[in-house]
Amino acid sequence: MNHRQKDGLGVGMEKKKSKTREYIESLVIAAIIAFFVRGFIVQAFKIPSSSMEPTLLIGDHLLVNRLSYVMKVPFTDTVIFSLGSPKKEDVIVFRYPMDKNKDFIKRVIATEGDKLEIVNKVIYVNDKRIDDKWGHYTDNDIIPVYLSPKDNLGPIVVPKDSYFVMGDNRDRSLDSRFWGFVKKEDLVGKAFILYFSWNNKSNSVLDYIRWNRIGRLIH
Repeated sequence: MNHRQKDGLGVGMEKKKSKTREYIESLVIAAIIAFFVRGFIVQAFKIPSSSMEPTLLIGDHLLVNRLSYVMKVPFTDTVIFSLGSPKKEDVIVFRYPMDKNKDFIKRVIATEGDKLEIVNKVIYVNDKRIDDKWGHYTDNDIIPVYLSPKDNLGPIVVPKDSYFVMGDNRDRSLDSRFWGFVKKEDLVGKAFILYFSWNNKSNSVLDYIRWNRIGRLIH
């Protein structure tokens, strides 16, 4: 083999190594970007229960803005700094206070300093009946306060840096009525859009995907 052939073989091997290196570098860069986006900016979640119906259905897939309220060290609950506070009616994702390994999604009903009371399913904040346009009730029976806080609660005052939350499906939701307040340090972010919705109970393959829900903003 002459020198020209050797040189040609060497160039070919260098090009192959260069392409392999570019591919690996691209994967590394993509992984870093994905880590940054998921850790700081946006995170995807799936709805597993009916507690937020009819606003959110089982099988809905949504995106959460992680920069709505706090910035945290990625994949930890360590808050770097605060960016804002949830407002009443915001739909938020947070660490479940009874098990921080689980994420819950509910609607904010009352915030820091608010006085809250529930009387026979009617919600009062600061002694005023709220416009409960998101509340969905399926049970007409009223449970007395000594048996359960579901229909009667308080009055209570929301502590500093805390939030009282409820599922829109009021009679089928495990929420602040049962386990207390959500602390600001446990906030993950604000839900803002549905990017996919899957109906696994449909009898028709064509109806498995809820096309009319994709792209819907969450209010």
